[in-house]
Amino acid sequence: MSHFTRKDGALYAEEVSLLDIATRYGTPCWVYSRHALETALDEFQQVLDGFDSLVCYAVKANSNLAVLDVFARRGAGFDIVSAGELKRVLAVGADPRQIVFSGVGKTAAEMELALAAGILCFNVESAAELERLDAVAGSLGKTAPISLRVNPDVDARTHPYVSTGLKENKFGVAYDAALPFYRQAASLDNVRICGVDCHIGSQLMDAAPFAEALDKVLLLVDGLAAEGIVLEHIDLGGGLGIRYRDEEAPSVKDYLLPMLDKLRQRQLRILLEPGRRLVGNAGLLLTRVEYLKPGEVKNFAIVDAAMNDLARPALYGSWHDIVPVVLQSGVALPWDIVGPVCESGDFLGRGRELALSSGDLLAIMSAGAYSMSMSSNYNTRPRAAEVMVDGARCHLVRHRETAEELFALERRLG
Repeated sequence: MSHFTRKDGALYAEEVSLLDIATRYGTPCWVYSRHALETALDEFQQVLDGFDSLVCYAVKANSNLAVLDVFARRGAGFDIVSAGELKRVLAVGADPRQIVFSGVGKTAAEMELALAAGILCFNVESAAELERLDAVAGSLGKTAPISLRVNPDVDARTHPYVSTGLKENKFGVAYDAALPFYRQAASLDNVRICGVDCHIGSQLMDAAPFAEALDKVLLLVDGLAAEGIVLEHIDLGGGLGIRYRDEEAPSVKDYLLPMLDKLRQRQLRILLEPGRRLVGNAGLLLTRVEYLKPGEVKNFAIVDAAMNDLARPALYGSWHDIVPVVLQSGVALPWDIVGPVCESGDFLGRGRELALSSGDLLAIMSAGAYSMSMSSNYNTRPRAAEVMVDGARCHLVRHRETAEELFALERRLG
């Protein structure tokens, strides 16, 4: 079910007109559907019903406090990759015992903060990190719960920038080195082995690589048990994809059931770390056409959003549907939808067949994930407002930045 639908030709978020949102909050503006967020999380939790499990939302996908609050209220855990994300999650009252800390570059200060909070687990990604964590935990008189992120060398069949499970990727520990690594961890005084972690990539549309990775991880689990290292949980990461254009995204049920069948008889808690699947199609970017610039080779529609707002098209060549907020009559032409940023790579969509006029509102769809969280202030552009729609109500959940806020932390030379 889409939570963005048309009524009398105009696009709505749940029961609120995007025309009204643009009038009230201006553009560009991020718009999220609360019901879409809840429905996406419910889909995971329903499939996992009956299993000892925890869905840990990957905060990096969209870290707005309102989004985190929606998930925390429905019992989600959280997957974090920085102290900043930890502080965000704690700020919405999340249970620290439902937080896993991933990432390849955890600092000693971040480890101290997470140990003090009492998080569920550190997903350790290197021998050097293990040594540091053991030392930090020892200095605090604490024991750090750990799992090892194992790199199964499985091709996720996705964009190379978001593939994380191959030998050449920076993430995790090589599969062949995992058993010796666990032996090393077992010999340390200030860490406690509690699980194994695996994440092969993002925007996965095929369950086969996921199943292949699980088979390899379960062989490792059995090898560890034979040496007396018994795990409490298995963390299978996230990565389940969404529809951006014409992809056939698998249902959560179809994606997870083959994995659950393999785990049904095992005494292992199941952790998952979905991000994009929970928020991607729950958000859009609202933007207005400033100028039309037709030409011999290309027609450009210059809008008030830009690559600093939505980096994915410039960064990955990603497709986002771009639709008029109000359907227009007239001749549709192919338009490159571009922003005002001073880069030739500043585009949001290319060759889109649209009937456009200056002043039209456009909605850039499927923009709830890796969009606002990746935005920047390039060209001293204040980041856009964020709005959460809840039925017939809408809430400003992040105000539009001002230029003065951007340089408030800076100082001129005396």
